[in-house]
Amino acid sequence: MQDQEHIIVTINGAEYLAKPGQNLLDLINTTAESVPQICYNESLGPIQTCDTCMVEVGGEMTRACGMTIETSMNVNTTIDYVKSAQKEALDTILEKHELYCTVCDYNNETCEIHNTVAEFGLEHQSKPFKSKEYEIDNSGSFYRYDPDQCILCGRCVEVCQDVEVNETLLIDWDREQPRVVWDNDVPIDQSSCVSCGQCATVCPCNAIMEKDMIGEAGYMTDHKPGLLRSMIDLTKKAEPGYGPLFAVSDTEASMREERIEKTKTVCTYCGVGCTFDVWTKDRKILKVVPQQHSPANGISTCIKGKFGWDYVNSEERITKPLIRRGDQFEEVEWDEAISYITKRITDIKDEHGPDALGFISSSKATNEESYLMQKLARQVIGTNNIDNCSRYCQAPATKGLFRTVGHGGDSGSINDIAEAEMVITIGSNTAESHPVLASRIKRSQKLFGQKLFVFDLRKHEMAERADRFFQPKSGTDLVWLSAVTKYIIDQGLENRPFIDQWVNDFEAYKESLEKFTLAYAEKITGISQETLIEIAKQVVSVDKVAICWAMGVTQHQLGSDTSTAISNLLLVTGNYMRSGTGAYPLRGHNNVQGCSDFGSMPDFFPGYEKVSDNNARKKYENAWNVELSSEPGKDNHQMIHAIHGGKLRGLYVIGEDTGIVDSNINYVTDAFKKLDFFIVQDLFLTKTCEYADVVLPAVPSLEKEGTFTNTERRIQRLYQALDPLGDSMPDWQILMGIAKELGYDWGYKHPSEIMDESAALAPLFAGVNYDLLTEYNSLQWPVAADGTDTPLLYTDGFPFEDKKAKLFPVGFDLDYGMNEEYDLHVNNGRLLEHFHEGNMTYKSKGISRKTPNAFIEVSSELAKKRGIEEGAKVKLTSVAGYATGIVHITDRVRGKELFIPLNDNGKSAINYLTDNTVDKETNTPAYKEIAVKMEVLKKKGKSPLPFNNHRRGNRQPQMGVRVDRKWERDDYTFPGSKVKQDG
Repeated sequence: MQDQEHIIVTINGAEYLAKPGQNLLDLINTTAESVPQICYNESLGPIQTCDTCMVEVGGEMTRACGMTIETSMNVNTTIDYVKSAQKEALDTILEKHELYCTVCDYNNETCEIHNTVAEFGLEHQSKPFKSKEYEIDNSGSFYRYDPDQCILCGRCVEVCQDVEVNETLLIDWDREQPRVVWDNDVPIDQSSCVSCGQCATVCPCNAIMEKDMIGEAGYMTDHKPGLLRSMIDLTKKAEPGYGPLFAVSDTEASMREERIEKTKTVCTYCGVGCTFDVWTKDRKILKVVPQQHSPANGISTCIKGKFGWDYVNSEERITKPLIRRGDQFEEVEWDEAISYITKRITDIKDEHGPDALGFISSSKATNEESYLMQKLARQVIGTNNIDNCSRYCQAPATKGLFRTVGHGGDSGSINDIAEAEMVITIGSNTAESHPVLASRIKRSQKLFGQKLFVFDLRKHEMAERADRFFQPKSGTDLVWLSAVTKYIIDQGLENRPFIDQWVNDFEAYKESLEKFTLAYAEKITGISQETLIEIAKQVVSVDKVAICWAMGVTQHQLGSDTSTAISNLLLVTGNYMRSGTGAYPLRGHNNVQGCSDFGSMPDFFPGYEKVSDNNARKKYENAWNVELSSEPGKDNHQMIHAIHGGKLRGLYVIGEDTGIVDSNINYVTDAFKKLDFFIVQDLFLTKTCEYADVVLPAVPSLEKEGTFTNTERRIQRLYQALDPLGDSMPDWQILMGIAKELGYDWGYKHPSEIMDESAALAPLFAGVNYDLLTEYNSLQWPVAADGTDTPLLYTDGFPFEDKKAKLFPVGFDLDYGMNEEYDLHVNNGRLLEHFHEGNMTYKSKGISRKTPNAFIEVSSELAKKRGIEEGAKVKLTSVAGYATGIVHITDRVRGKELFIPLNDNGKSAINYLTDNTVDKETNTPAYKEIAVKMEVLKKKGKSPLPFNNHRRGNRQPQMGVRVDRKWERDDYTFPGSKVKQDG
């Protein structure tokens, strides 16, 4: 029987309601019935390789994971021949996998082979284990593959092909003994593997396992291979069946729980906001385990989040406060450091006023720490000179969205990006800067037909995968966006009902587009008129469009206006207010969104209430019992100018290597030398610390509690996994100590109390509290007072007085270009494996051996003209300075375009070349607008890209595991058939 919403399914005589299209095994798993299932993983879907989930449906034996419920069915999971088929499948698996659980590092109550066999009650196997006689592959940096333990379930292949969509892993079904292979059968280290670690995450046993687990997890696992083999053989002789074996191994596994801590945390790298459990033993980080219910990432990770944690225990960590004495730093106790800081700050304030001091907060610190940094500046010191690194990257995107739709954040969630019928990425190397989010796009394109249009200067991975890839001239995205929008309107293709109901200023905006003809756009951007028309028609041909953009848009002189043009296009086509649509400025750091959200900005209190707003300011004055300035303070770009001008005398920087990441390094570091007093708070003695008067030792995220806000506006809680190293302290505790010495005893005992105060003052976070954020629970702002959050913005209108969005006219007047002397353009951006200037990732030996240095990408045509080959050394000179580096010749760039990754704080640092040019609306440096000349220092040399870098690999795309190849093998017999034959 079937109604509109449910189908009745009978399982072992009991009736259950199923949803049409539901997987049968998923339904069974919601009941009290138990069916063995080893290859099945809910996050992967049916793979159908292990055959253990055999059931009878309508008198026929079948795999439950391969059945979709479309009509009523009668299912039996317990009848004798079904159980026999399940046992046959388990025996076949145990023929490939040797059970030696007590001396296995995977014996942590999570081994699915162990658990399935134990639950099934299997005491003996009818087919003895057979070695496949393949060597263990230990070649990779982070995990190893043991073919002898591999059951060929194919989970690793499925997750690599269709979840991560890196398409490295296959099962070679044609071998006499099939096995998992990397690329076209090369060692892990020589493949296209990007070390995302998802294969190790989904492996149901110890076949693929993190190297940091080996010899560390178990009580009896730290042995040389020969001794381990002897122990395995001894165990098998001593224990007559699986029952005693499991009894001993279960006891040993439970003992491990006493010394292995599993702590939920939030990744500290990019803005995707991946959450996972980190396993620690003492201070050793054994592995990172993402969870299916991780809201942003599910089971996915990238190389940095999964393996890039070595910096936490680095010997280079600062563990005591440092005060400069002459040319040297001297270690001191906290009391002395804080006393010294407060005296120097007070002296500057008394002599020059509060606005002679500036504060730069950290996008790596927590929301609560951002709140306290701006509170220290505003309440304690009395200045609005407070900013953070969103000024370097995301402020223009926020500005464009404020202008048009009223909220400076992603319209929806990562799920909405995946759901879109068309995704357009602009100036975003998404696969390297936001790899887990990129995987959702790659998966939707590969499996579900999502259209992907990519606009960028470089032919990076997303460009290679795109349905259409476009290379507009640098800095001209505003023009093609406006021209496409104008064409849509001119042809009457705009979403008129949406505009009439929800959008203001259409006519004025339409008039402003007069300049942006197809001919003008072709001339400026280099994209043909025919192609622009095609783009316009494609955009209006689908129902749901999502646009993602990043620093390739924002780090230009017209970053704010280009971001505005993106939002204008979305409004004209009606691509807001619905799932699968909207604007997605992809945030670069783990908490760059939250750092601004919680008030570390010169013109906004927490929750984006203006400091010039009398009502908002009065609220904070009453809460803090002080008078506050109504004048916006200086942003971090203006602070550097003010230092040179003698108006800013003291600077306090938290968790930001400003001397490397700000534009025009020479100008910035010259400013540092002029400061009367400079405080830097960080994990390491960074380049910026070299100019400081005081350096304070902070802690990484694993050593404190708090919350981060990801690119989806998702607030997530992190828990403390390790004690602070040495005398280092969380930023919030350091700030409290300084405030107290200055006469303001805040008295917070836990970060939750800081969040409570912020939520009481900022309407955007009204209902946020730690009770709603336990473990993997999250909230996406705005959060109402009752705790209701907003995964999708604008569903009931836009946050303006009349609930309507605004079309905002923008012009185009680009004062930039190369000339005869400075004839090359330098682009720059992130690499997958390193983060930003590399202060954390270069501490990882595994990452550094893959990518030890930054490099300069040069096109083959330019290399030929300049007479250089791979490994050449060149000097690039701009009007601001010069940098040197090693050349990598590649088709990722073309013509006179060069590319330098951000991950260098040495002579190749990109900001030796950038100048003081900024976005006219936000003062975001125009990092992407650099004209240089090239001098060849050495014509060829050793390649900067090691032989084992994944970019040298050879991907092998296919759909999933190709289990049909297994079924076609002569030695394969369907368990149901064998049982019937034997019967």
